[in-house]
Amino acid sequence: MLGMIRNSLFGSVETWPWQVLSKGGKEEVSYEERSCEGGRFATVEVTDKPVDEALREAMPKVMKYVGGSNDKGIGMGMTVPISFAVFPDEDGALQKKLKVWFRIPNQFQSNPPVPSDDSIKIEERESITVYSMQFGGYAKEADYIAQATQLRTALEGTVTYRSDIYFCTGYDPPMKPYGRRNEIWLVKI
Repeated sequence: MLGMIRNSLFGSVETWPWQVLSKGGKEEVSYEERSCEGGRFATVEVTDKPVDEALREAMPKVMKYVGGSNDKGIGMGMTVPISFAVFPDEDGALQKKLKVWFRIPNQFQSNPPVPSDDSIKIEERESITVYSMQFGGYAKEADYIAQATQLRTALEGTVTYRSDIYFCTGYDPPMKPYGRRNEIWLVKI
């Protein structure tokens, strides 16, 4: 636990590599099209719980892994954003299923530490292209749904993206009170 706290407060922060391909907007909504590098990710999947509750279960597990709860006993440093996949129903409400994706820092990509917690899996993910929209505040499930709706509306009729999944991302530690950065990522088809 101490390693997790030390890492989140004083550890290095690495940004998940991406390239902005284009920028756009419609009315008050601005967005970017980005190509996000693939790699190895620590993942935690939670089902049968609402998104906010599932995050409260999954995030501490990921933070402990990053902070040293692994076979090497080392804190790896953070990568941002931490993303989590959500799965919308046709009406826009989110299913009770969530998957957190933490991109393992570049230094550990070739040989990531093995998690001590069996619910954490190390997975390889290909590069993805996303349509990304930024917003602030302490985001909750209702905020992600509203922001995803705004982004879909802005993109309507101009691009294609997956409707069965999208990513919610966060860049800031929970103790940061203002100037917070969150994003919605719709995955380009």
